[in-house]
Amino acid sequence: MHPSYVDLFTRKVAIDPRRTALVPVDLQYASGSRDHGLGALLSREGRLHEAAYRFDRVEQVVVPNTRRLLDGFRQAGARIVHVTLGCELPDFSDAPPSTAAFFRATNNTVGTREHEIVDALKPRPGELVINKRTQGAFASTGIEGVLRSLGIETIVVTGVSTNNCVETTAREASDRGFGVVMVSDATGTCSEAMQEATLRGFSRLWGRVADTEEVLREIAGAPGARAAA
Repeated sequence: MHPSYVDLFTRKVAIDPRRTALVPVDLQYASGSRDHGLGALLSREGRLHEAAYRFDRVEQVVVPNTRRLLDGFRQAGARIVHVTLGCELPDFSDAPPSTAAFFRATNNTVGTREHEIVDALKPRPGELVINKRTQGAFASTGIEGVLRSLGIETIVVTGVSTNNCVETTAREASDRGFGVVMVSDATGTCSEAMQEATLRGFSRLWGRVADTEEVLREIAGAPGARAAA
């Protein structure tokens, strides 16, 4: 049976611990906690229930699986590059138009609790943290040069939101020649429909979609791991 034309050009991406980096995206209190940032804003407005799917998924799926991936990459001696989102200046004057209102509403600027990576996923010494001001990490940071200097050819992305900062970063990386793996059960957004549509669209031409277990097997070099090369 021939594959659907939608899958005809799906890109095969290998996970080699020597040339692969884990890139958790925007897993911060500003947008990844129901008690801070976006969650606190919605709570004050009596609308937190509207984001129940988002925060339930972040707490129950995205954070636990990203933590497992962090442990797996650390054990394998593979690189980890954390990406955050937020202003560098306390008056938000360095925010681009696309993110300025969100930064102000969620108090997301360097040095605030909202800007911090959630406690369960705190970077360890020796792990890079790169802050972006745009949805994609490549547009407003030097992450491309960093990855190339580290000899990285493939990135594994997790985080929020799947259809915004995660996907934009992933597509930017793919356009620059990196292999990209988006982790289906370590990413999250506002609805299941939006999540599935993003994963489906990304897998068509841009990169590979895999779950946490699959990535962990490959980063450990376990027998029977999928040969994606």
